[in-house]
Amino acid sequence: MPELPEVETTRRGIAPHCENRTITQVTVRDGRLRWPVPDNLAELIEGSVIHTVDRRAKYLLIGVSSATVAGTLIVHLGMSGSLRVITDQSEPLLHDHVELTLDNGIRLRFNDPRRFGCWLWSETPDQHPLLASLGPEPLAPEFNGRLLYRLSRGKKTPVKSFIMDNHVVVGVGNIYANEALFKAGIHPRRAAGRISLDRYNHLVEAIRETLSAAILMGGTTLRDFVNSDGKPGYFAQSLLVYGRHGEFCRECGHPLKEIRMNQRSTVYCGKCQR
Repeated sequence: MPELPEVETTRRGIAPHCENRTITQVTVRDGRLRWPVPDNLAELIEGSVIHTVDRRAKYLLIGVSSATVAGTLIVHLGMSGSLRVITDQSEPLLHDHVELTLDNGIRLRFNDPRRFGCWLWSETPDQHPLLASLGPEPLAPEFNGRLLYRLSRGKKTPVKSFIMDNHVVVGVGNIYANEALFKAGIHPRRAAGRISLDRYNHLVEAIRETLSAAILMGGTTLRDFVNSDGKPGYFAQSLLVYGRHGEFCRECGHPLKEIRMNQRSTVYCGKCQR
């Protein structure tokens, strides 16, 4: 699944082509996504100007307005979705479900083979059920060790599950939770309530470092993800533990172990992580 770095990479890729451009045509080839694309989407936003392309957690927020309407397209890439900038006359592919044509001739094309993504409309996105209860952004100042320490007191939840809870902090998906916990030297099964403030400070820095590096390198390519210009990310080549079960730890040389937590692969070093 595309995680926060992949979504941020997509946002950075499409924003320069879309911001301050007018939507001249909306084409919905198949609106049967995770939630149906609104039947009146074309009526709502054709002729509107895209003012902003933002991100909240793993959602892209495309802010548009016209003389008659103002609101936000809430876009999620789902399990295998991608949003590409099309500058030529290439024909749509089988799973190109939604397309925005802009006044500069560029088309923003959404491809989603598994149809777990979404295109929703909201005039008050901050109050939308998908966004209203989300925790802070991991790269924002309000995300810090004190916050994790306070929210974790008394919790027996494994720390990996704790930092993957979107009510605690958004966007720390499975890949990046594995990597950050390794960098912080924390065992993924350790109870969240038994971790000190100092160790949470280190974990916050590890999360920020991991996500920032992944964004810089264009995200992590596992199966289907490509960024907005069709090129894959390369952070997968830098993974320290995820996907390396049985290989040797790059810090101490011991074989990495794998367990299942919440049906997710969890790889760690039994010597470096306590």
